[in-house]
Amino acid sequence: MKILAIDTSGKVASVAVTDGEKLLWEKSVYTKLTHSQVILPMVKQALEETGLTYTDLDCAAIAKGPGSYTGLRIGVAAVKGMCFGCESLKSAGVSTLLSLAYNCIDFEGRIISVMRARPKIVYAGEFQCKNGVVTRISADRVCPEEEVFSGEFSEKTMLVGDCAAEIKAKYFVDNENVQLASYVNRLQRASSLCLAVEAQPEIMVSADRLEVSYLQATKAEKDKAHRDK
Repeated sequence: MKILAIDTSGKVASVAVTDGEKLLWEKSVYTKLTHSQVILPMVKQALEETGLTYTDLDCAAIAKGPGSYTGLRIGVAAVKGMCFGCESLKSAGVSTLLSLAYNCIDFEGRIISVMRARPKIVYAGEFQCKNGVVTRISADRVCPEEEVFSGEFSEKTMLVGDCAAEIKAKYFVDNENVQLASYVNRLQRASSLCLAVEAQPEIMVSADRLEVSYLQATKAEKDKAHRDK
């Protein structure tokens, strides 16, 4: 299965193309430019350098959230545009936190994907990885960081995500059971979206069913709720 994957959920813009177990192309850019400026040129470059067209692809995958509100909307809109323009192309929305767990697919043990939502509040998801198979332990949630990290951690655990280093230093500086993903794999990688789709092909849907998963109300929704009081 040929998959084009895009991740615009955080500060890194990432695009990858895979064909089964082959990684054909991947590029991740940490830039001051907006995702709307860089993501489509990256997609164009990926297709040109792999010699593929949209009709050669089976799936366009996107990190559907949680993450940056603007980034998520840009990515989902881009994938919908590709799929609406190519009738044979399916879409797949993958949890950003699940995708981060796939960054650590060679790890054996518990994986906690954690991203900063706002001060002292995180997006978190817990997974188990064994023999290259990632299994979800808990649903994605937005919550106070203490709710996730204040307990005993005697099990071998990997932290991954944009605030993983901060969490490690704050809660587990002397706990050798809790490890920190390498900087290469700590942030979003589009190739991990491909791994998730390969593991769960049933998540592929038509583009009209592709939705963003914010996990918390957007500013517009909060403003509307305030006006309606």
